[in-house]
Amino acid sequence: MMRPALAALVSLALLSPSVTWAQTFPIERGQAARPDFSEDDTLQAVIDSPLRSAEARARDAFRHPFESLTFWGLRPGMTVVEIEPGAGAWWTDILAPYTASTGGRYVAAWVDTTNPQTSQGARDARAALQARFDADPSTFGPATVVDFGPQSGVGLPDQSADMVLVARAFHNWARAEGRTDRYMAEFFRVLKPGGYLVVEQHRAADGTDVQATAPTGYVPEAYVIEAAQRAGFVLEARSDLNANPMDGRDHPFGVWTLPPVRRSTQDGRTLTGAERDHFDAIGESDRMTLRFVRPTAADN
Repeated sequence: MMRPALAALVSLALLSPSVTWAQTFPIERGQAARPDFSEDDTLQAVIDSPLRSAEARARDAFRHPFESLTFWGLRPGMTVVEIEPGAGAWWTDILAPYTASTGGRYVAAWVDTTNPQTSQGARDARAALQARFDADPSTFGPATVVDFGPQSGVGLPDQSADMVLVARAFHNWARAEGRTDRYMAEFFRVLKPGGYLVVEQHRAADGTDVQATAPTGYVPEAYVIEAAQRAGFVLEARSDLNANPMDGRDHPFGVWTLPPVRRSTQDGRTLTGAERDHFDAIGESDRMTLRFVRPTAADN
């Protein structure tokens, strides 16, 4: 049976000929089957697991992990690559146990150890994540960390992954010329035909300039879609399940003013108590939720 929260979102989540989007670029439709919104008891058990901290689980109300992963097409037995999971590893603590429990594999693509300019702090953080995996194979299975950066790309063989997840990273890449296109080409390379590139990203208003919005943490949806299409991906579906209409995006310290970062002081400016309460009441950012597919030979 479809979860109640999902039932209200299906009309928003799926592309169909009757939907008109306020964008200037064409929406391409892939040939993959309609997403399956059926229950996945293993996924729900991992989301509810005490492995996840209380702070991480508190964010489920804003990040909708079950709904997002189901929408993105997560299936048992997949090899899932998370790009730049960071020390917080929010998605990691769901994806690594899930893939381990279902016969799949989780890969964190994070930090280029071959680049001499990579800081020792970054190397140590990456090593700590791998050590965490190695210390608990019953939970994380064959989870591993591979190189990722503008020099190394993704440290995986061609067509070796079923899903690549990019969560909240495009605002960083947009500030380095050519970096987004470099990474999109890498994601296309490592995905199997029919594999998914899935995106969660702070969303700027339509028609805004990414060079102006990226330093605040937001990028226009069109920026991500057009970059993916240049790499060869097809936009298969997009959803507003992670939208937040209360987020006006005009915050003194960018998206980091909002939870969970809750920055309150910067460059001599400190929020008043009333301002802090105002931004806390907004909650987490307005976000795009996108699913792209690498076409199969039959699609071409």
